[in-house]
Amino acid sequence: MTFSHGPAMKNRFMLAPLTNEQSHADGTLSDEEYRWLTYRAEGGFGLTMTCASHVQRVGQAFTGQLGCYSDDHLPGLTRLAAGIKEHGSLAIIQLHHGGRRANAELIGTQPVSPCPDPDAGSREMSTEEVEQLIVDFIAAAVRAEKAGFDGVELHAAHDYILCELLNGTFNVRTDRFGGSLENRSRALFEIISGIRSQCRPDFNLSVRFSPERFGQATADIVEVFQQVAQSGDVDFIDLSMWDVFKEAVDEEFAGRPLLEVFTELDRGATKLAVAGHLYSGADVQRALDLGADMVALGRAAVTNHDFPLLMEADPTVAMRELPVSRATLADERLSPSFITYMSNWQGFVEG
Repeated sequence: MTFSHGPAMKNRFMLAPLTNEQSHADGTLSDEEYRWLTYRAEGGFGLTMTCASHVQRVGQAFTGQLGCYSDDHLPGLTRLAAGIKEHGSLAIIQLHHGGRRANAELIGTQPVSPCPDPDAGSREMSTEEVEQLIVDFIAAAVRAEKAGFDGVELHAAHDYILCELLNGTFNVRTDRFGGSLENRSRALFEIISGIRSQCRPDFNLSVRFSPERFGQATADIVEVFQQVAQSGDVDFIDLSMWDVFKEAVDEEFAGRPLLEVFTELDRGATKLAVAGHLYSGADVQRALDLGADMVALGRAAVTNHDFPLLMEADPTVAMRELPVSRATLADERLSPSFITYMSNWQGFVEG
C-alpha cells in the first residue's frame, strides 16, 4: 500500500484512532498507552494510529488524553513512535481539538467553538483564536515529525473543532472562517498547506471526516473530500462511517450505499480508509471489494491485537465474541482504566 508521501504500508490494516484514557493528566505518554499501541503494531497492523491528541491544552476532551501541544510531550512521543516503527508499522498521531466538546473541568476554563453553544457551555472564538488554532495544529505536526512519527491525521470528524467549523448549520460566523463552505473549510486547508510547507516532503498527512451526522451535510463533505483528494497534499482520507455498509441518510443521497457516494469520486492518488462495523475477515474483504483502499479497525483491534495476522492465516476469522472478559482484555494489554472506559460500550465487557 503506497502513498504519495512517506513509506509504504505492509498491508491494508490500520488501527483506528481510539480513545483509551490511559495517559497522564499532563498529556505525557504512560507505559499503559505505550503497551496498548505497540502491541497492535506487533500484532500486524500496517499503520498504528494514536488516540486523538490535543494540539492546545484547552482542546482536551478526555481524561488521560495524549497531548501534542507542548515540547514536554516530546520524550514520550519519541518513545512511542520508535516503539511502533520497531514492528514495521507506520506511526501516525491523530491531531485534535475538542472544541465545544472539550471538558471544562479538565481544561479549567470555558470551552471554545466557532460559534457559542449555550447547551455545551462554549464561547465563540475570535478570529485571532481561529488563526492561532491553525498555527497550533501545524506546530503539533512539526512536533510529531521531530518525535519520529511517519505522519499525522487531522481529526475533522465527530463534532470536534474542525468538524464544527465545517458544520453549515452551526458555523454562521461572519469572518473569513464562517458562512460559505469555502470559508468553513478555510482553516482545514490552511492547516494542510502549513503542514506541507513546514514538514519534510515524505511526511504522511491524512484527514478524518464524518460523511454525515454531527451537522455535516453529505454534499458538503463530498465537495471538501474532492478538494482534499485532488490537491495532492493528503495521502489518505479516513471516513468514520459507523457502519461501512449502511445507506446514506442525507435526502440528496437517499437509497444509495454511503460508501459508494465516495468511492465513485475521482480521488487521484489519495487513498481511502473506512471505519465502522468491520468485525470479520469477510467484512474487511467486502469493504475492499467495494472500493476502499484500507480498513481502520476499532473494536476488532481491541479484542484481537493480532487481527491482521489472524486474517492472514484464516480469511474467515472474526473478532472475539462479545462480551469479552476483563481478564482477556487485560491480556490484550488494556489497562484497568481503559477496560473501565470500554465497559461504557453496551455489551462489550463481561460482567
